[in-house]
Amino acid sequence: MSSIRIIVLDVLKPHKPIIPDFANKLAEIPGIIGINISVIEIDQKTETVKLSIQGDSIDYESIKQEIEKLGGTVHSIDKVVAGTRIIPEVETLQDRS
Repeated sequence: MSSIRIIVLDVLKPHKPIIPDFANKLAEIPGIIGINISVIEIDQKTETVKLSIQGDSIDYESIKQEIEKLGGTVHSIDKVVAGTRIIPEVETLQDRS
């Protein structure tokens, strides 16, 4: 059983399915309780989107497989929160610029 509670992914997807349909398909995956999709960039044939996914037990491989089934590709995993509680990020000196 996965202890991943939040995962943020950088994804390249085709224009279709449209964002609401893409989100609804991913939200059907067991363990996901919410998903937020933000469009970062739009090209002639593709969209780069940021997926912020929250759940009780997120299975990354299931998410990746569904994204690929919908014609997308995971470029990177940008954030993961795991464990029994969600710990807020703390600003450090390196974060200040």
